[in-house]
Amino acid sequence: MDMIKVGGYIRRLRKDAGLTQKDLAEKLGVSFQAVSKWENGDALPDTGLLPALCETLNTTADNLLNGGSLLLKNRKLMRVDDVIEGFEHMEAIGRAFGEHCTFYTGMVEGVNRRMDIDLISYLSRPDLREVLWAEVLIQGFMAGRTVDMDEVRARFTNEKMVREIEKRVEKTARGARAE
Repeated sequence: MDMIKVGGYIRRLRKDAGLTQKDLAEKLGVSFQAVSKWENGDALPDTGLLPALCETLNTTADNLLNGGSLLLKNRKLMRVDDVIEGFEHMEAIGRAFGEHCTFYTGMVEGVNRRMDIDLISYLSRPDLREVLWAEVLIQGFMAGRTVDMDEVRARFTNEKMVREIEKRVEKTARGARAE
């Protein structure tokens, strides 16, 4: 585990949340020096603090302890919430940089071209947004990953989409058993 990477990630998330080291320390019941040590990579948060720290910084323990790096290569199970968060980050780029920024328009145009869709209209409609989520999950299945169907049922409102994802999960599971 790279303590400096973890510390930098904590610092970035704290700043993104608009918190000072003192604010974060008060929320967690620790000293601001403890937060400083975490951010400098001199120490790691106590495991008992991880749930509250992760909730405060809006992250997960695996993300935090890996310095923000998702372990997709080592993690076969995809989380629907991670997929949703990815699209929310795409939208945040448009808000942060401006919708006419070359970086943002290039990203949107690239998705539009590769998927033959209008990304902005898909993101603006909840029913089409689910199509994007499903596409990411299906691409993951093709790479040998899977998803918890209870999570899919909880997050998707389109039953036809849920059934399609369920079929793909079963097909992926059969293929894995055959290997």
